[in-house]
Amino acid sequence: MFFLPVLLLFLIGYFILLGGLFFFLKLGVISFAFQRLGIPPDLVFTLLLLTLIGSGINIPIKKLHSGQVMEQQVVNFYGWKFQVPVAAARETTVLAINVGGAIIPSLISLYLIFRWGGLFWEFVIATAIVTFLVNRVARPVKGLGIATPALFPPLVAALVAFLVSLISPDGIQSAPVIAYVSGTLGTLIGADLMNLKKIPELGAPVASIGGAGTFDGVFLTGIIAVILTSL
Repeated sequence: MFFLPVLLLFLIGYFILLGGLFFFLKLGVISFAFQRLGIPPDLVFTLLLLTLIGSGINIPIKKLHSGQVMEQQVVNFYGWKFQVPVAAARETTVLAINVGGAIIPSLISLYLIFRWGGLFWEFVIATAIVTFLVNRVARPVKGLGIATPALFPPLVAALVAFLVSLISPDGIQSAPVIAYVSGTLGTLIGADLMNLKKIPELGAPVASIGGAGTFDGVFLTGIIAVILTSL
């Protein structure tokens, strides 16, 4: 017979185990996606580690003069809740770039573009289409910045990559690579870079290109797009 303290310990242990299994499953899925891109297995763990660490690092680029900066609050967007940090100064928005959500995915995309040089025009066409479509759904959110529905970019990138691969000399096998490049670069350009002029109007203390958070935003867009084109 188990008493409350013992039962509570069992419950805590269960949830820790469940969380650990989910985390390692997530790592396994991401590793599979990287391997589908032709990235050597020895580099997969290093990329995951750098992305995990980098997702919490925002490099400030410049300060933008904005309207009244909103106080700390929780902003709800398409069912996703974001906590807006407290501003260090009034009427100022810090524009930053996220290491794990923007810099690392962009570097991986550039690596893939150079490695798959024969797909240059496929990359350009797919990225242009994803950029346009993501830009159409990206919306400014007061106190937060520019946001998009979570699953829209990867779904669009996967569909566009599949269609573009049909006219590619390499055929359908090139779809995962096209999906990753168009998903990451298309989301960064369409959602973030093309909306930079709107950021000062939003009153957000910090606006991060690439988002922020563990395995979030642009990084997951590329990964999910690769998985979808590998099914």
